[in-house]
Amino acid sequence: MPKYRKKPVVIEAIQWLPSPVCFASIEGLNADSPRDIEWEDGTLYIETLEGRMAATPGDWIIKGVKGELYPCKPDIFEATYEAVE
Repeated sequence: MPKYRKKPVVIEAIQWLPSPVCFASIEGLNADSPRDIEWEDGTLYIETLEGRMAATPGDWIIKGVKGELYPCKPDIFEATYEAVE
């Protein structure tokens, strides 16, 4: 079976911690490719390329290579990404 390695790509991401400041930061990420985002009862709803997804507190909101936003669970984020300077 062929094997593949993920290409090294630098992404922008913000951890979702329900607050007006965090929501505003996520809206800023959304500026390049605006899609619907809503905040209701601590849950962030994002219209992604695959449909509407929910992000719960602690999830990471990632800006993809095409400017799209999508949520990522903290354990997957930690296993996949590392901070760059």
